[in-house]
Amino acid sequence: MHILVVDDKQVILDSLRAALTAQGYFVDTAIHGLAASEKLQNTVYDLLIIDHLMPIMNGIQLTKHVRQSECSGNTPIIFMTTQGQSSIKSLCNTDLFSAVIDKPINESNLLKLIKELLSPNTRYQLL
Repeated sequence: MHILVVDDKQVILDSLRAALTAQGYFVDTAIHGLAASEKLQNTVYDLLIIDHLMPIMNGIQLTKHVRQSECSGNTPIIFMTTQGQSSIKSLCNTDLFSAVIDKPINESNLLKLIKELLSPNTRYQLL
């Protein structure tokens, strides 16, 4: 299963990549929304993990862009925020996201959430 992690903090990208690859996932990273958008043009992902506050293109803008795409419009999205989930609800329609999680990330909760989102419906299970 192929996951794209988008965050402007390299330490978070490195930490999530290590945790996810240890579970057998293939992981790509992007340092902001525009870089992620470029990767999405060339690769199909099973899951996106997107940070809220980033330069150039923030997580909400990226998510709206993803949802408009024919190729990635139905891809599950885990949205990460330091602002609190109630704050996100006031900023946008949270139906854009499959899940919203608070930072700092609880690794075991994230892995459990990923398994829940990916297990019923991934393109690899169809092969």
